[in-house]
Amino acid sequence: MDTATAEWTTGGATPPRRSGRRRFGIGCGGLLLAGVSAVVGCRLADSDGITPVPQLLAFLPWLLVPTGAALLPALLGRWWTGVVWGAVLLGLLAWFIEPYGSTDAPGGAPVVSFRVLTSNVEFGQATGALVGAVRRERPDVVFVQECEYTCQATLTDTFGSVYPYRQAVEAGGSTGSIVLSRFPLSGTGGVTGTMGMPGAVADVRGHAVRLQLAHPMPPLPGQLDLWRRELGRLRDFAAEGGGTPTVLAGDFNASQDHAAFRRILDTGLRDAARLAGAGRTPSWPAPTAPAAGAQIDHVLVSPDFSADRARFLGLPDTDHRALLVDITLHQA
Repeated sequence: MDTATAEWTTGGATPPRRSGRRRFGIGCGGLLLAGVSAVVGCRLADSDGITPVPQLLAFLPWLLVPTGAALLPALLGRWWTGVVWGAVLLGLLAWFIEPYGSTDAPGGAPVVSFRVLTSNVEFGQATGALVGAVRRERPDVVFVQECEYTCQATLTDTFGSVYPYRQAVEAGGSTGSIVLSRFPLSGTGGVTGTMGMPGAVADVRGHAVRLQLAHPMPPLPGQLDLWRRELGRLRDFAAEGGGTPTVLAGDFNASQDHAAFRRILDTGLRDAARLAGAGRTPSWPAPTAPAAGAQIDHVLVSPDFSADRARFLGLPDTDHRALLVDITLHQA
């Protein structure tokens, strides 16, 4: 045994292999922490940043996993800067995981209750499953995204007498959308977007309620400006309520961790799922929900609504879970 080996075996120095593994672990941990920091930094700055930040923001709670994975080699390697760095990130992630927006209860007496269902049927593929869900759950208003010609014809033929009032954008693929209602509807111009977003004013037992379907473009690389612009139009719709009770529902392609979505909540609308105790429940992608995913399907309501119950329904043949919410309008 030579002198160097003797020193390593008696604790005089760290063997080269162990030192190399330590540096490799710390390096990988540093890369993970840097990546998470970029996303958390944008969340802290109230910005959606550039690709891939908006895509990763949708899964912000799950960034706890790489942060924890980075902390392990930092602790084992006694890289105290990395330990502090990771601990700060964990604290910020825990802070941001708290659901966003107001949950104050309306002060007035309840005047009317009804049930809302929103579902993205993925190019119409889940139309049959949606028909079964509507029959079971009996919602009063149904918002359906990606409901192309065949989907709309099926829903109209099946529920023509149950939901005699409809407002639709008739189109193929992901562009078609429809709102079905038990209550009389007066059509509006809706919100302009790449995919159909019809709107109406419902007469809910003598109370005017604005209904608007949401389906902006997703935050695809190269199309982030379009995504922000269409969410901005939904924000403008929300801000123009003038005190009229409002329900804005659909596939927003955004979560509460996206600044563009929080702008909508900042107008005063509230997430009904959160009001009913189901905030942060993943709705997409359906194959991994509820264990993992993001809540990008929402029912947003004006402050004169309360929400009593929210359920996410798994439907076959679509990558989204439907959202069913019981809401109550209160006196102003």
